[in-house]
Amino acid sequence: MDSDISEIQVACFRLGEDLYAVDIMRIKEIIRPQKLTALPKAPSFVEGVLNLRGAVIPVIDLRKRFDMPVREIDQSRRLLIVSVARHALGIVVDEVTEVVSIPLVDIKPPPRVSQGGSAEYLVGVCLGQDSLIMLLNPDRLLTGRETAELGRMEGIEPT
Repeated sequence: MDSDISEIQVACFRLGEDLYAVDIMRIKEIIRPQKLTALPKAPSFVEGVLNLRGAVIPVIDLRKRFDMPVREIDQSRRLLIVSVARHALGIVVDEVTEVVSIPLVDIKPPPRVSQGGSAEYLVGVCLGQDSLIMLLNPDRLLTGRETAELGRMEGIEPT
């Protein structure tokens, strides 16, 4: 029963100095970056597609999606494979840090920011040990049109 849930477990990751998290129930796996195949005419934040055990998975760079400066690729960079609109989506992040449990009562609504900003991609925010954790809503990373376009790619399997 959902009413019995008092906390959620989230995987925390960094984009620059900022700490984000996504519900672990949405994560299929966390992997090291792999060779990607570019998609012609894809939005600038779409890095390409990845063949993961026979499934073709689109990969987006969260830094580019959030209009953050591009960072050099290093050993800490990871791909979160998450479920979005019944499809798998790869999300490039700077570093995955830890899995933590967050009491639901500690989650506050995302700040209202004019001109959109990354707040539109958030479920909420909460205070970690010493920093603010922004809870990402994977369903809002792509617009309905972008999800439909990526979903039409041949070989993408519903999750």
